[in-house]
Formats: sequence, C-alpha cells, structure tokens
Amino acid sequence: MRGKQAVRRKIKPDAVFGSEDLAKFINYVMKDGKKSVAENIVYKMLEDVSRKTKVAGIEVFEKALENIKPKLEIRSKRVGGANFQVPVPVNGNRQFTLACKWILEAARGSRKNIEFYESLSREIINAYKKEGSAIKKKEDVHKMAEANKAFSQFA
Repeated sequence: MRGKQAVRRKIKPDAVFGSEDLAKFINYVMKDGKKSVAENIVYKMLEDVSRKTKVAGIEVFEKALENIKPKLEIRSKRVGGANFQVPVPVNGNRQFTLACKWILEAARGSRKNIEFYESLSREIINAYKKEGSAIKKKEDVHKMAEANKAFSQFA
C-alpha cells in the first residue's frame, strides 16, 4: 500500500442532526450490523445528555469529543535491535477514531445494571467536564509520549 493514498469514502450525515461525526459515532456503537438499534441508543443518549446538562445534546457531544482527542500517541519503532516508544503526532481521522473508541470502552466497562445509553451519556458528560475514564486514557497517552520525548528523533 506504500505510495498510494487510501481512498476515504464519504459518509452520509445522520438523519436528525445532519452531523457526519455523529453518523460515524453511530457506526462505532453498532454491533452485528444493527444500525437502527445503534441509532436509538445514540439519540436516547443525546436526549439524556441535554436533559441533564441543559445544553443541546449535539453540542455537548462535539465538545466532549474535542476534549478527548489526543494530540500525541506513541508507536513502537525498532532501531538497531532495540524497541523504542516514539511519540508521534496524531492526524485528525485517527484522533476522532481514538476518541470514539475510548468513550465506548469506558461506557461499556462502567455498566452496572443500567441501560447502555445511560452509561454512554454519563461518559459523554464526564468528557464534557474534562473528567472520567476517557479523559484519563488521553492523559495517560500524553504522559507516555512526554516521558518518551527523548526518542522523538527516531520518528
């Protein structure tokens, strides 16, 4: 694949808010190809978020994603028989992907006899306030990158 640029398919915006990011997030939530179930979960989550924060759900969602997106990550690089953890900047698509994965990972991990949309809304609100598991994950990644800054010449 070297030398060729990957072709990005255009994703259709979601039906309610017209947001491409929300449509991608719905696809991340989806399991076993059940998109309507994923849409119901996400729209319920947005209603729950707007009810709890008194701010439009889509605005809270977008701000939460912005708060979670990492600027740096570490990649393993083999140099002369030794593996180094090299900090590298993260491009926009990967930032979005990591943010979505971390939110879903935190929401799926914190479920204790509550509906998934409730744990998802709790995680989104926490990210909006710059707290919670997904924010901690981002901070951990940034700390690792900072600790390995000495190896950045191998990037």
